[in-house]
Amino acid sequence: MKLSVVVVVYNIPREAPRTLFSLSPVYQQGIAADDYEVIVVENGSTKPLDPIQVTQLGSNFKYYYLDNASPSPARAGNFGIQKSQGEVVGLMIDGARICTPGLLHQSLAGTRMYNRAVVASLGFYLGEGYQRVSIMRGYNQREEDCLLEKIGWPRDGYRLFEVGSIDESSHWIETLTESNAIFLRKELWAEMEGIDERFDQPGGGLVNHDTFVRACELPNSELVIIFGEGTFHQVHNGVATNAPTDLHEKNCIQWQKQYLEIRGKESILPDRRRMLAGPLPASFLSHLSKEFFGIHLCLAAKRAEITRLEAQVQNIQTHLNQLVNSRSWRVTEPLRIIFRGLAILRKRLSKLTEIVWASRT
Repeated sequence: MKLSVVVVVYNIPREAPRTLFSLSPVYQQGIAADDYEVIVVENGSTKPLDPIQVTQLGSNFKYYYLDNASPSPARAGNFGIQKSQGEVVGLMIDGARICTPGLLHQSLAGTRMYNRAVVASLGFYLGEGYQRVSIMRGYNQREEDCLLEKIGWPRDGYRLFEVGSIDESSHWIETLTESNAIFLRKELWAEMEGIDERFDQPGGGLVNHDTFVRACELPNSELVIIFGEGTFHQVHNGVATNAPTDLHEKNCIQWQKQYLEIRGKESILPDRRRMLAGPLPASFLSHLSKEFFGIHLCLAAKRAEITRLEAQVQNIQTHLNQLVNSRSWRVTEPLRIIFRGLAILRKRLSKLTEIVWASRT
């Protein structure tokens, strides 16, 4: 078997069926059902999916329910990787993400570009802007349902780009910080010993980031970023993606603290050159232009700040020159010499006093 896709789900009965349908043979393009399997791992949900409905999506779907599950998805992800039979294993640690139709085909192709390829897809939110912010403006599941109905999903999965916004981790022009659908050859998963289960906080904390960074740090690994495909996060009150801003900030402090305890260093960004691969559907081009436009705005702002600081330095230099060349500066020079001499004498007397007191004691 060429490919296994591990999907971890927890209490998302509304969102998970869409995610799984987007991985089904009737939706995915350029790949046959016999070429891949989808391993669904229910991480101790109190509102589990119907296993029959999952397996009805295709003969290549498998469903597992974990009892006594950890609040973190790490162990569930490792369980799915261990059950996988594909030469390449993809991990979706958050099962609330709808995929685009060519994700599996393009990701599998990406792993063939290099023997030690780390293939990463870009992440998006459904709706306008980051979901933790849009939720505060009233964005909710009902509005999200209307968005999907508006674009006629799932008839054309690439229209997701029309109603989505790139997420914080996927501003690829700078540095990708994680991937919500990452694909590695199975031997590479074994080499990095899977997901680190010490990330045991609810939602996993920085476990997804850590997994991505460790994969990129494998010797001679090559990072391939798939363009024109992606995963789109559905709103579901997730502990990381949908937490209010103040709670998210508190969570980040806890996650960073745990990362430091586990790794002995603060979280880092992967230092790897990037290969971009995959076709660009027309609906993706708007996100591409926003990325470039955003970078140009940032550079323009930095250039403006540098120009402002240079002007301030020049202004200060001009005033200093005027002061040094002024008559008052020349007239008061003897006084400045006297004051400097007195300051030196004072330091010497202070030092002598210390020596005297030291000799007495």
